[in-house]
Amino acid sequence: MQMTRDNRSLGDLFGDLTRETSLLVRQEIALAKTELTQKGAKIGKDAGFIALGGALAYAGFLAILAALIIVLANFVPWWVSALGVGVVIAAIGYAFIQKGLNAIKQENIAPQRTIQTLKEDTEWAKEQIR
Repeated sequence: MQMTRDNRSLGDLFGDLTRETSLLVRQEIALAKTELTQKGAKIGKDAGFIALGGALAYAGFLAILAALIIVLANFVPWWVSALGVGVVIAAIGYAFIQKGLNAIKQENIAPQRTIQTLKEDTEWAKEQIR
């Protein structure tokens, strides 16, 4: 392989490097957008299936509760049966809500890794200035 001498100036070479780097970054961003769009569409479709499954499961749960009320109505009046099942389900729901709220209150939502990286970058920049 024979080496040819490039007669361009250093400024021209840096200019070309800048243009090529910009083009590469734009192409990478376009690729990422395309990939994310495709994945987003698939995730959206899958989320629809999850929502439909959740709605059907909820309908089944309501049917089971209705059956429980009917069975209990054989032993106590209908209104007592419905009230009892409703109170138990509401208490269970309240317990889940409280558990979730307590977990959220204890969660530190600050992006710790990003904060640490920014601190390290600041220290590095200070060292470069000195």
